[in-house]
Amino acid sequence: MHDDPGVVGLVIAARDGDQEAWDRIVERFAPLVWGICVRLGLNRADIDDVGQTVWLKLFEHVQSIREPAALPGWLASTTRNECLHVLRTAGSREYVGLALLAAAQEEPGYQEVERELERARRHTALREAFAQLRPLCQRLLSLLFADPPTPYREVGARMTMKVGSIGPTRERCLTELRRSPAMAALIRAETQRDRGEVGAQ
Repeated sequence: MHDDPGVVGLVIAARDGDQEAWDRIVERFAPLVWGICVRLGLNRADIDDVGQTVWLKLFEHVQSIREPAALPGWLASTTRNECLHVLRTAGSREYVGLALLAAAQEEPGYQEVERELERARRHTALREAFAQLRPLCQRLLSLLFADPPTPYREVGARMTMKVGSIGPTRERCLTELRRSPAMAALIRAETQRDRGEVGAQ
């Protein structure tokens, strides 16, 4: 797992008591914690409990994390351990299989952690970019990318738009989304990584 200067800076600032750094750590890695909990089959109440425990443990142990860049791996391991503790306590019949899954994810290289982190980065960038869109684009994309997607005829009725104008407007909104600072930075970072330029600024 490559070092992320942003993570290193946040951990160092958090160690010094910077509340904004703590908030940014939680915002950035909450999707990672949540994703692991969901994959291991926890319900919403248990996910909330595990999340609170993980952030409390980070607060208690942040000074002892020897390498700040190792924070993502530390969070992933701690989250898996807490999830398995919950499952073991609940006497889940699936515990043995989940324990084996978790053990497999501890293989050197943290490949699964990398995948979770990638999903977390994309989720955070997308959420930030979406918040910067015009209200019209926010409403339109929310309807079109709902699960299941809203039919064009219904979208047109809700937004008082002609059905024929929905597609072009959708493309303009997606272009705005891609050009937002958050998404542009994510795309640039992924391009550098794919070209083997990770770490370049």
